[in-house]
Amino acid sequence: MNHIVYILWSESLQQYYCGQTNDFSDRLYRHNSGQSQFTSRGIPWIEIKTIEVSDRKEAIQLEKKIKKRGIGRYLNDQQQGR
Repeated sequence: MNHIVYILWSESLQQYYCGQTNDFSDRLYRHNSGQSQFTSRGIPWIEIKTIEVSDRKEAIQLEKKIKKRGIGRYLNDQQQGR
């Protein structure tokens, strides 16, 4: 089953959020409807990037890699082709 690693942006918090799921549409809806306690204060969340991977294990590894690097730095690296 394919999984998605996603990066969201909250204008009100000026903050990125990174997560992983197998149903991105539902997950984004839950973030923006206040059903996710951690992200409820940053509504509305805007999709910045989605990356499809083959399974949950790979998704978790990529999510950890992005968070360890820092989401902003990861995105900057991607723009510069690193």
